[in-house]
Amino acid sequence: MSANKLLTTLLLTTLLLTICELATAQTVMPQDLDMSAVSETHVAIADLSDPAMAGKTFVAATIMNAPLQKLCSVIMDYPEYPQFMPNTERTRVVFSSDDYTLIEMTLGLPLGKTKKYRLKMESAITRQFCQLSWKLVPWGGLEPSETIADTSGYWRLTPYPENKNKTLVKYYVYADPGPVPYGLGWVVDALSKISLPRTLEALRERVVTR
Repeated sequence: MSANKLLTTLLLTTLLLTICELATAQTVMPQDLDMSAVSETHVAIADLSDPAMAGKTFVAATIMNAPLQKLCSVIMDYPEYPQFMPNTERTRVVFSSDDYTLIEMTLGLPLGKTKKYRLKMESAITRQFCQLSWKLVPWGGLEPSETIADTSGYWRLTPYPENKNKTLVKYYVYADPGPVPYGLGWVVDALSKISLPRTLEALRERVVTR
């Protein structure tokens, strides 16, 4: 290979690597939360909704005065959700394996509204983090008005750097309730934005009593 061809190849390779690095920086490292606003007494929230998507996306974070392992066990105790999770009337584990768990959720919303849906829960746990992810899966026999169009998200727990007995808790949720009758737009927020701080505060209180 001539010197000119070799130089051209090296320049093209460098250019392609640079483009890949820029794309990765733009897509993998979103600035979704002002971490300076996260504390033990405050739940920071950011709206990450995409106008092109039917639903809404939010992320919330706070610091909890409990070790990672304890918090992880609480959020994975699905049958206990009605005891402390906001709006949760009923949960039922329909399948469980080492790979994933299927649970059926029934939510009680204001004005007597009820929503039912089935989630596939997948967990990843190490000494450095605990992550519980979920996505909506089909639940046959439900009318569209009884369920929601889509939801997905995750809990992400990591030790707080300044005190390993405390935990940084991050909660990400996308929710699309489906067609909403006029005047009931609040249902979207009830499933996402409004529920976020209430859910994290409920978890904070729960670990105190466990």
